Amino acid sequence: MMAICVRYTNSRFEAEDIFHEAFVKVFKYISTHEGGSFEGWMKRIFVNTAINHYHKNRKYQAQLDYSAMEESVPAADDVLSTISAQELLVLINQLPEGYRLVFNLYVIEGYNHREIGEILNIAEGTSKSQLAKGKSLLKKLLQQYSISDHVTR
Repeated sequence: MMAICVRYTNSRFEAEDIFHEAFVKVFKYISTHEGGSFEGWMKRIFVNTAINHYHKNRKYQAQLDYSAMEESVPAADDVLSTISAQELLVLINQLPEGYRLVFNLYVIEGYNHREIGEILNIAEGTSKSQLAKGKSLLKKLLQQYSISDHVTR
């Protein structure tokens, strides 16, 4: 469950706050669990708590412009085979807040764009655009990672 919290935040401190808040909700509402997958029910609480945290703190988030990010030279075709899950998580966490949230909800949590739009109070098209931009930026970050990784070896 901590991995879910980390995916939706910029810092370990924020992730721990969400983790604690979500567990309080789990214990508070455990009597409402109506069978089915307990892990899935808990996961939904953690994801929703992380999204609510984002909404409450959005005004405090610094908006960064990544459109001017430097182009990198394409690296080896199979960058993902040389990167660990932890290293990939670090790169995903470098995405701007909006890109990262949509990426996590779509790719990892399995929501569709309509659902993401409702959750984040954005248009469905904005969700699609944020995902495309997030994937593009992640690809650039992976290429940069691969280049720097080969230099340090």
